[in-house]
Amino acid sequence: MTNTPLGVLDLVHVSTGSNASTAIANSVDLSRRAESLGYARYWFAEHHLNPGVAGTTPSLLLAFAAAATSTIRLGSGAVQMGHRTALSAVEEFGLLDAVHPGRFDLGLGRSGGVPREPRQVVPSTEVIDGRTPNGLVIPPRFDFRPLLGSPRFALQKKLLAQPGAQPQDYDELVGDVLALIAGTYTSPEGEEAHVVPGEGAAVQIWVLGSSGGESAEIAGERGLRFGANYHVAPASVLEAVDAYRAAFKPSADLERPYVTVSADVVVADDESTARSHAAGYGAWVRSIRTAEGAIQFPTAREARPLSDADRALVQDRLDTQFVGTAAQVADQLERLRDATRADELLITTITHDHADRVHSFELLAQEWARRA
Repeated sequence: MTNTPLGVLDLVHVSTGSNASTAIANSVDLSRRAESLGYARYWFAEHHLNPGVAGTTPSLLLAFAAAATSTIRLGSGAVQMGHRTALSAVEEFGLLDAVHPGRFDLGLGRSGGVPREPRQVVPSTEVIDGRTPNGLVIPPRFDFRPLLGSPRFALQKKLLAQPGAQPQDYDELVGDVLALIAGTYTSPEGEEAHVVPGEGAAVQIWVLGSSGGESAEIAGERGLRFGANYHVAPASVLEAVDAYRAAFKPSADLERPYVTVSADVVVADDESTARSHAAGYGAWVRSIRTAEGAIQFPTAREARPLSDADRALVQDRLDTQFVGTAAQVADQLERLRDATRADELLITTITHDHADRVHSFELLAQEWARRA
């Protein structure tokens, strides 16, 4: 039995034989359908220089989705603040809130800079042989350092940031976002700043993180909502939520810790069909982890077999993608929720055909409602 809300995380992926225009239209259509199916939130991710991902600017995508919907909460998962200022984020979401008041979640991602060392936290859940007691897979940790040192990553940093620019201290940046929205921002010299529109916006602030480091701690220390990434970094999802809860201090907006956890799922009428729809996932993840940039998502026929080396590169993601019937996937989501003590779950689904993705969300919503 569950009353745990489900949300949607959309990368606005481009499938082979398609283009960015179609991907965006599909996402707007899916946001409208998600609202009718009872999903609580619809978030857009931010990615750059990926041939197979059109989701570069969450605020613009949110404007498109807001015009097509009326009640579902809409948000960023996340705005990558390593190449932005607090002012730019508040102005963008202030504009959105001015036209569609009270509907937006401003999810902040750290990106860039040198994070603080994570504090040591006593784990709340034991992991034995790669599984929690309830059977959730916690794979070995993937080493992202080769990706961060790649020429393509350096190119992305160069194109996203002004020459010589350095990311602001993240804790300070989050504080500036909160102060600008609250109308309490004052510079060290005593000058006030007031953002119109933006100040007083009914925007819900989230911090997203993939580990137990800086993002989790700042979200907890400032009493903000926290999003943990099982679908991106499954090995560290437990440490992330534990660090957030250990650091949590009640705020005016939030009395207790509040967590959403993401999961990558594909649902179909039978397991065989679901696995066919998910067949391109390994090659897609491989393209990201080799710094090639996300490829256009292939059909099952187009998905080339993975070599042993490539499979090792993506095995943690394959092992933690939930693929099957609605009942099978819902069972896995319940394990994820219980192991992380999540208040909400955020679902991302990538298939080649839009109709298959829509059907996946339909089947999951029906099964989840049946268990409520």
